[in-house]
Amino acid sequence: MRAFGTDFAAPPGYLNTPSVGVPPAPVAAAVAESVERWRTGATRPGEFDEYVTRARAGFARLLGVEPERVASGASVSQLIANVAAAVPAGTRVLTAGGDFTSVTFPFAAQPGVTVTEVPLAELPSRVEGYDLVAVSVVQSADGRIVDLPALRAAAAAAGAAVLLDATQAVGWLPLDVAWADWVVGAGYKWLCSPRGTAWLAVRPDAQERTRAVAANWYAGEDPWATVYGLPLRLAGDARAFDLSPVWLAQVGSAAALEYFAGLDLAEVRAHNTGLADALLEKLGLEPRGTAIVSLDADPRRVADAGVVSSVRGGRVRVGFHLYNTLDDVERLLPAFE
Repeated sequence: MRAFGTDFAAPPGYLNTPSVGVPPAPVAAAVAESVERWRTGATRPGEFDEYVTRARAGFARLLGVEPERVASGASVSQLIANVAAAVPAGTRVLTAGGDFTSVTFPFAAQPGVTVTEVPLAELPSRVEGYDLVAVSVVQSADGRIVDLPALRAAAAAAGAAVLLDATQAVGWLPLDVAWADWVVGAGYKWLCSPRGTAWLAVRPDAQERTRAVAANWYAGEDPWATVYGLPLRLAGDARAFDLSPVWLAQVGSAAALEYFAGLDLAEVRAHNTGLADALLEKLGLEPRGTAIVSLDADPRRVADAGVVSSVRGGRVRVGFHLYNTLDDVERLLPAFE
Protein backbone atom coordinates (compact mmCIF):
# COMPACT_ATOMS: atom_id res chain seq x y z
CA MET A 1 0.00 0.00 0.00
CA ARG A 2 1.03 3.60 -0.46
CA ALA A 3 0.87 5.99 2.48
CA PHE A 4 2.56 9.24 3.41
CA GLY A 5 4.44 9.41 0.13
CA THR A 6 5.98 5.95 0.12
CA ASP A 7 5.16 2.25 -0.20
CA PHE A 8 4.69 -0.24 2.61
CA ALA A 9 4.20 -4.00 2.52
CA ALA A 10 2.42 -4.15 5.88
CA PRO A 11 -0.35 -6.78 5.66
CA PRO A 12 -3.96 -5.91 6.51
CA GLY A 13 -4.52 -6.06 10.25
CA TYR A 14 -0.92 -5.36 11.23
CA LEU A 15 -1.34 -3.41 14.48
CA ASN A 16 1.91 -4.38 16.16
CA THR A 17 4.06 -1.30 15.57
CA PRO A 18 4.66 -0.82 19.33
CA SER A 19 6.63 -4.08 19.04
CA VAL A 20 8.08 -3.91 15.52
CA GLY A 21 7.56 -1.25 12.87
CA VAL A 22 7.23 -2.11 9.17
CA PRO A 23 9.82 -0.35 6.98
CA PRO A 24 9.01 1.83 3.99
CA ALA A 25 10.05 0.17 0.74
CA PRO A 26 13.15 2.39 0.26
CA VAL A 27 14.39 1.42 3.72
CA ALA A 28 14.06 -2.29 3.02
CA ALA A 29 15.71 -1.77 -0.37
CA ALA A 30 18.67 0.04 1.19
CA VAL A 31 19.23 -2.82 3.65
CA ALA A 32 18.85 -5.43 0.91
CA GLU A 33 21.43 -3.65 -1.22
CA SER A 34 23.83 -3.56 1.73
CA VAL A 35 23.25 -7.28 2.38
CA GLU A 36 24.10 -7.97 -1.26
CA ARG A 37 27.33 -5.98 -0.95
CA TRP A 38 28.17 -8.01 2.15
CA ARG A 39 27.27 -11.29 0.39
CA THR A 40 29.53 -10.50 -2.52
CA GLY A 41 32.48 -9.25 -0.51
CA ALA A 42 32.05 -5.64 -1.58
CA THR A 43 31.62 -4.26 1.94
CA ARG A 44 34.28 -1.94 3.34
CA PRO A 45 34.00 -0.95 7.02
CA GLY A 46 34.54 2.76 6.47
CA GLU A 47 31.53 3.04 4.18
CA PHE A 48 29.16 2.75 7.13
CA ASP A 49 30.33 5.97 8.78
CA GLU A 50 28.11 7.89 6.39
CA TYR A 51 25.02 5.98 7.53
CA VAL A 52 25.83 6.49 11.21
CA THR A 53 26.16 10.22 10.55
CA ARG A 54 22.91 10.40 8.59
CA ALA A 55 20.94 8.44 11.20
CA ARG A 56 22.38 10.55 14.02
CA ALA A 57 21.39 13.74 12.22
CA GLY A 58 17.90 12.38 11.54
CA PHE A 59 17.29 11.62 15.19
CA ALA A 60 18.63 15.05 16.15
CA ARG A 61 16.17 16.74 13.77
CA LEU A 62 13.24 14.82 15.22
CA LEU A 63 14.20 16.03 18.71
CA GLY A 64 15.18 19.55 17.68
CA VAL A 65 18.79 19.28 18.89
CA GLU A 66 22.21 19.49 17.25
CA PRO A 67 23.74 16.23 15.95
CA GLU A 68 26.77 16.81 18.18
CA ARG A 69 24.50 16.21 21.16
CA VAL A 70 23.48 12.72 19.98
CA ALA A 71 25.22 9.45 20.79
CA SER A 72 24.62 6.41 18.60
CA GLY A 73 24.10 2.99 20.17
CA ALA A 74 22.26 -0.28 19.77
CA SER A 75 19.57 -0.35 22.48
CA VAL A 76 17.84 1.87 25.00
CA SER A 77 19.20 0.10 28.08
CA GLN A 78 22.76 0.20 26.76
CA LEU A 79 22.54 3.96 26.28
CA ILE A 80 20.76 4.64 29.59
CA ALA A 81 23.56 2.71 31.30
CA ASN A 82 25.84 5.65 30.46
CA VAL A 83 23.60 7.81 32.64
CA ALA A 84 22.83 5.30 35.40
CA ALA A 85 26.49 4.36 35.93
CA ALA A 86 27.37 8.00 36.58
CA VAL A 87 24.85 8.72 39.34
CA PRO A 88 26.38 8.64 42.82
CA ALA A 89 25.26 6.40 45.65
CA GLY A 90 22.36 7.98 47.48
CA THR A 91 20.70 9.20 44.29
CA ARG A 92 16.91 9.14 44.43
CA VAL A 93 15.27 8.29 41.11
CA LEU A 94 11.57 8.79 40.38
CA THR A 95 9.77 6.83 37.68
CA ALA A 96 6.28 5.84 36.60
CA GLY A 97 4.75 2.68 37.96
CA GLY A 98 5.02 -0.13 35.44
CA ASP A 99 7.35 1.76 33.09
CA PHE A 100 9.43 -0.25 30.64
CA THR A 101 12.27 -1.94 32.48
CA SER A 102 14.95 -0.79 30.04
CA VAL A 103 14.30 2.62 31.61
CA THR A 104 14.28 1.53 35.25
CA PHE A 105 16.59 -1.48 35.51
CA PRO A 106 19.81 0.42 34.67
CA PHE A 107 19.20 2.63 37.72
CA ALA A 108 17.88 -0.14 39.95
CA ALA A 109 21.08 -2.11 39.29
CA GLN A 110 23.28 0.65 40.74
CA PRO A 111 24.48 0.18 44.35
CA GLY A 112 23.06 2.77 46.73
CA VAL A 113 20.54 4.14 44.23
CA THR A 114 16.84 4.03 45.11
CA VAL A 115 14.15 3.97 42.42
CA THR A 116 10.60 4.88 43.40
CA GLU A 117 7.53 4.19 41.25
CA VAL A 118 4.48 6.44 41.37
CA PRO A 119 1.37 6.58 39.16
CA LEU A 120 2.13 8.30 35.86
CA ALA A 121 -0.54 10.97 36.38
CA GLU A 122 1.05 11.90 39.72
CA LEU A 123 4.63 12.00 38.47
CA PRO A 124 5.00 15.79 38.01
CA SER A 125 3.51 16.51 41.42
CA ARG A 126 5.89 14.06 43.13
CA VAL A 127 9.22 15.32 41.77
CA GLU A 128 10.18 17.32 44.85
CA GLY A 129 12.69 15.40 46.93
CA TYR A 130 14.13 13.38 44.02
CA ASP A 131 17.39 13.88 42.16
CA LEU A 132 16.43 12.41 38.81
CA VAL A 133 13.25 11.51 36.94
CA ALA A 134 13.41 8.68 34.38
CA VAL A 135 10.22 8.06 32.43
CA SER A 136 8.90 7.03 29.03
CA VAL A 137 7.19 9.80 27.09
CA VAL A 138 4.59 7.27 25.97
CA GLN A 139 4.00 4.20 28.09
CA SER A 140 4.74 0.97 26.24
CA ALA A 141 1.98 -1.07 27.87
CA ASP A 142 -0.99 1.19 27.22
CA GLY A 143 0.00 4.37 25.37
CA ARG A 144 -0.50 6.86 28.19
CA ILE A 145 1.46 10.07 27.63
CA VAL A 146 3.38 11.84 30.39
CA ASP A 147 2.52 15.50 30.96
CA LEU A 148 5.78 16.90 29.62
CA PRO A 149 5.15 20.62 30.31
CA ALA A 150 4.20 19.85 33.91
CA LEU A 151 7.20 17.56 34.32
CA ARG A 152 9.54 20.18 32.91
CA ALA A 153 8.25 22.84 35.30
CA ALA A 154 8.34 20.52 38.30
CA ALA A 155 11.86 19.31 37.57
CA ALA A 156 13.13 22.85 37.13
CA ALA A 157 11.56 23.91 40.43
CA ALA A 158 13.01 20.90 42.26
CA GLY A 159 16.42 20.99 40.59
CA ALA A 160 15.93 17.41 39.37
CA ALA A 161 17.52 15.98 36.24
CA VAL A 162 15.24 14.37 33.64
CA LEU A 163 15.79 11.35 31.39
CA LEU A 164 13.07 10.66 28.81
CA ASP A 165 12.62 7.48 26.80
CA ALA A 166 10.98 8.55 23.54
CA THR A 167 10.97 5.08 21.94
CA GLN A 168 7.16 4.79 21.82
CA ALA A 169 6.75 8.43 20.79
CA VAL A 170 9.39 9.51 18.29
CA GLY A 171 8.13 8.98 14.77
CA TRP A 172 4.46 9.80 15.42
CA LEU A 173 4.32 12.36 18.24
CA PRO A 174 5.79 15.83 17.69
CA LEU A 175 8.28 16.36 20.49
CA ASP A 176 9.57 19.41 22.36
CA VAL A 177 12.15 17.70 24.55
CA ALA A 178 15.43 19.55 23.96
CA TRP A 179 15.15 20.81 27.55
CA ALA A 180 15.58 17.32 29.05
CA ASP A 181 19.01 16.29 30.29
CA TRP A 182 18.87 13.06 28.30
CA VAL A 183 16.47 11.72 25.67
CA VAL A 184 16.82 8.17 24.41
CA GLY A 185 15.00 6.31 21.66
CA ALA A 186 15.19 3.06 19.70
CA GLY A 187 14.67 2.91 15.96
CA TYR A 188 12.86 -0.37 15.32
CA LYS A 189 9.36 0.59 16.38
CA TRP A 190 7.72 3.84 15.22
CA LEU A 191 10.82 4.85 13.23
CA CYS A 192 10.48 1.66 11.16
CA SER A 193 14.19 0.88 11.25
CA PRO A 194 16.00 -2.43 11.68
CA ARG A 195 16.58 -3.54 15.24
CA GLY A 196 20.06 -2.58 16.43
CA THR A 197 19.99 1.22 16.42
CA ALA A 198 19.21 3.62 19.23
CA TRP A 199 20.28 7.16 20.13
CA LEU A 200 20.86 9.25 23.23
CA ALA A 201 20.59 13.03 23.12
CA VAL A 202 22.71 14.59 25.87
CA ARG A 203 22.26 18.18 26.94
CA PRO A 204 25.73 19.84 26.96
CA ASP A 205 25.69 20.52 30.69
CA ALA A 206 24.70 16.89 31.34
CA GLN A 207 27.67 15.41 29.51
CA GLU A 208 29.90 15.56 32.59
CA ARG A 209 27.18 13.63 34.44
CA THR A 210 27.32 10.84 31.87
CA ARG A 211 29.87 8.02 31.85
CA ALA A 212 31.14 6.14 28.79
CA VAL A 213 30.58 2.67 30.22
CA ALA A 214 31.27 0.98 26.88
CA ALA A 215 34.16 3.19 25.78
CA ASN A 216 35.45 1.85 22.48
CA TRP A 217 37.33 2.78 19.35
CA TYR A 218 34.26 4.25 17.65
CA ALA A 219 33.76 6.71 20.51
CA GLY A 220 37.16 8.24 19.83
CA GLU A 221 37.67 11.79 18.61
CA ASP A 222 38.82 10.30 15.30
CA PRO A 223 37.53 6.71 15.29
CA TRP A 224 39.91 5.45 12.65
CA ALA A 225 42.85 6.87 14.60
CA THR A 226 41.78 5.39 17.96
CA VAL A 227 41.72 1.73 17.06
CA TYR A 228 45.00 0.93 18.84
CA GLY A 229 46.81 1.94 21.97
CA LEU A 230 46.45 4.30 24.90
CA PRO A 231 45.90 6.92 26.18
CA LEU A 232 42.12 7.18 26.36
CA ARG A 233 41.03 9.78 23.82
CA LEU A 234 37.25 9.96 23.55
CA ALA A 235 35.31 12.47 21.47
CA GLY A 236 34.62 15.80 23.09
CA ASP A 237 30.90 15.74 22.33
CA ALA A 238 28.16 13.12 22.73
CA ARG A 239 30.00 10.76 20.38
CA ALA A 240 32.03 9.81 23.45
CA PHE A 241 29.10 7.53 24.30
CA ASP A 242 28.86 5.91 20.85
CA LEU A 243 28.83 2.17 20.46
CA SER A 244 30.58 0.51 17.56
CA PRO A 245 27.78 0.51 14.97
CA VAL A 246 25.58 -2.36 13.89
CA TRP A 247 26.27 -1.84 10.21
CA LEU A 248 23.16 -3.10 8.43
CA ALA A 249 20.88 -1.54 11.03
CA GLN A 250 22.55 1.84 10.50
CA VAL A 251 21.97 1.59 6.75
CA GLY A 252 18.24 1.13 7.26
CA SER A 253 18.04 3.75 9.99
CA ALA A 254 19.74 6.39 7.86
CA ALA A 255 17.07 6.01 5.19
CA ALA A 256 14.21 5.70 7.68
CA LEU A 257 15.08 8.70 9.83
CA GLU A 258 15.59 10.94 6.83
CA TYR A 259 12.14 9.90 5.66
CA PHE A 260 10.55 10.63 9.04
CA ALA A 261 12.38 13.93 9.38
CA GLY A 262 10.61 15.03 6.19
CA LEU A 263 7.11 14.21 7.44
CA ASP A 264 4.65 16.54 9.12
CA LEU A 265 4.46 14.78 12.47
CA ALA A 266 1.32 16.69 13.41
CA GLU A 267 -0.31 15.04 10.41
CA VAL A 268 1.10 11.66 11.43
CA ARG A 269 -0.22 12.10 14.96
CA ALA A 270 -3.66 13.07 13.67
CA HIS A 271 -3.73 9.99 11.43
CA ASN A 272 -2.56 7.57 14.12
CA THR A 273 -4.64 8.87 16.98
CA GLY A 274 -7.64 9.30 14.71
CA LEU A 275 -7.63 5.57 13.98
CA ALA A 276 -6.99 4.63 17.61
CA ASP A 277 -9.80 6.86 18.85
CA ALA A 278 -12.13 5.57 16.13
CA LEU A 279 -11.57 2.07 17.49
CA LEU A 280 -12.29 3.18 21.05
CA GLU A 281 -15.45 5.00 20.02
CA LYS A 282 -16.74 1.96 18.14
CA LEU A 283 -16.15 -0.07 21.30
CA GLY A 284 -18.03 2.47 23.40
CA LEU A 285 -14.89 3.72 25.11
CA GLU A 286 -13.53 7.22 25.61
CA PRO A 287 -10.98 8.49 23.07
CA ARG A 288 -7.49 8.94 24.51
CA GLY A 289 -5.48 10.80 21.89
CA THR A 290 -2.65 8.28 21.68
CA ALA A 291 -1.52 5.84 18.98
CA ILE A 292 -1.36 2.86 21.37
CA VAL A 293 -4.51 1.21 22.70
CA SER A 294 -4.70 -1.38 25.48
CA LEU A 295 -7.81 -3.58 25.36
CA ASP A 296 -9.48 -6.16 27.55
CA ALA A 297 -9.76 -8.81 24.84
CA ASP A 298 -9.11 -12.46 24.10
CA PRO A 299 -5.77 -12.62 22.23
CA ARG A 300 -6.92 -15.73 20.34
CA ARG A 301 -10.05 -14.00 19.07
CA VAL A 302 -7.97 -11.01 18.02
CA ALA A 303 -5.62 -13.29 16.07
CA ASP A 304 -8.60 -15.14 14.54
CA ALA A 305 -9.87 -11.78 13.29
CA GLY A 306 -6.66 -11.46 11.27
CA VAL A 307 -5.05 -8.86 13.51
CA VAL A 308 -1.40 -8.90 14.57
CA SER A 309 -1.08 -7.51 18.09
CA SER A 310 0.79 -8.07 21.35
CA VAL A 311 -0.18 -8.88 24.91
CA ARG A 312 1.20 -6.54 27.54
CA GLY A 313 0.17 -6.50 31.18
CA GLY A 314 -2.48 -9.12 30.50
CA ARG A 315 -4.23 -6.97 27.89
CA VAL A 316 -4.15 -6.86 24.11
CA ARG A 317 -2.05 -3.97 22.84
CA VAL A 318 -2.50 -2.50 19.37
CA GLY A 319 -0.89 0.48 17.72
CA PHE A 320 -1.78 2.53 14.64
CA HIS A 321 0.84 3.98 12.31
CA LEU A 322 1.36 5.34 8.82
CA TYR A 323 0.33 2.16 7.02
CA ASN A 324 -2.90 1.55 8.93
CA THR A 325 -6.40 2.48 7.78
CA LEU A 326 -10.01 2.28 8.97
CA ASP A 327 -10.10 -1.21 7.46
CA ASP A 328 -7.76 -2.29 10.26
CA VAL A 329 -10.16 -0.85 12.81
CA GLU A 330 -13.08 -2.74 11.27
CA ARG A 331 -11.04 -5.94 11.11
CA LEU A 332 -10.54 -5.87 14.88
CA LEU A 333 -14.17 -5.34 15.86
CA PRO A 334 -15.39 -8.97 15.45
CA ALA A 335 -13.07 -9.97 18.29
CA PHE A 336 -15.41 -8.06 20.62
CA GLU A 337 -18.76 -9.39 19.38
